Amino acid sequence: MKSDFYFNKSLNNIYLKPSMKSEVSSQILYGEKFTILNKNKNWLKIKTSYDKYTGYIKNNNFIKNFKATHKIFKLKSQIYKKLNSKFIPIIKFIYFGSKIMVIDQYKNFVELEKNIWIKKEDIKKFNHIEKNFSKIFKLFVNTKYLWGGKSCKGIDCSALVQMYFYYNNFFFPRDSKDQVKYCKKISNDNYKVGNIIYWKGHVGVCLKNQKFIHAYGPKKKVVIMNTIPTIKLIKKNAHLNVKKISNIKNY
Repeated sequence: MKSDFYFNKSLNNIYLKPSMKSEVSSQILYGEKFTILNKNKNWLKIKTSYDKYTGYIKNNNFIKNFKATHKIFKLKSQIYKKLNSKFIPIIKFIYFGSKIMVIDQYKNFVELEKNIWIKKEDIKKFNHIEKNFSKIFKLFVNTKYLWGGKSCKGIDCSALVQMYFYYNNFFFPRDSKDQVKYCKKISNDNYKVGNIIYWKGHVGVCLKNQKFIHAYGPKKKVVIMNTIPTIKLIKKNAHLNVKKISNIKNY
């Protein structure tokens, strides 16, 4: 039961308890590796291999034989079915950061599973590193805020930061309370490009020109705001002071 398995549907919730009425603590993406801690007819208790996150998913939608060759570099990649050399879009997507195994290619499409195709332009090789962090963060601008979310269907503040590292195959914790413990504090408390700013229960990242990007609950979406006014706003409205400042290039 300790073997590695891989999730093979586009996206699913991870629940705190084995019930769809339970709180959603995170989500699992296509190609994400996990181990099964316990199972019954309907539910699996899992631990994700990337960030050691535990929770419950439905007892289906996983495979054992999988080796990622590529990953998704668009917010969402349309899935197609191939019919007589024509590609027909279906109402399903695979989301940014998902790890995929390419088993075939035809024209401008790649096949992931039997007759599951996506456009070749939507993917990068598995070992691709995107050093321009703002390029990844800005993909999510205007994505709705969703507690536990980690895709363009909805994302929370800590997942927005984590997804940059997840895409680049570097470890980074899932929750802000764990991120702030893991992060290396920089010596100068300032707001330069790439600085990760933590409050109790919140996090965001500094961009160029004194701009700041975060999945912000009060705005109900991912937004870019002015850095200093945002810090003042959070202190005024939430009564929170900056807890720690790190830098995204330290990892």
